[in-house]
Amino acid sequence: MSKPKNEQFSFADQATREIKQSQQTSSAQKTLDWLLQWPRDTVRLNQLLVYGPRPRKRAIAINSAAILVAQGWLIPRPTRRPDMIEWQIVRRPIVHPTIAT
Repeated sequence: MSKPKNEQFSFADQATREIKQSQQTSSAQKTLDWLLQWPRDTVRLNQLLVYGPRPRKRAIAINSAAILVAQGWLIPRPTRRPDMIEWQIVRRPIVHPTIAT
């Protein structure tokens, strides 16, 4: 028995599938997820740096908080010291909230 020369298999025509890389969640999204589990109504910057999600760097924490303030999840509060930063947490009844960037 001889094989036809132009024989093609069905799997040969399928394009190779692109491997999808997992999307890394932004630091603001990680901070929001953590804040919704935080037991207090307010959070200070030092608490965010000690207990918050990693990486625990000051600049990243402040940028994440600024995004959450712009989105309405945090409200800045006045403090008794000028070097202290504190926010009021706004809790909304939303399942798995996401940050629009």
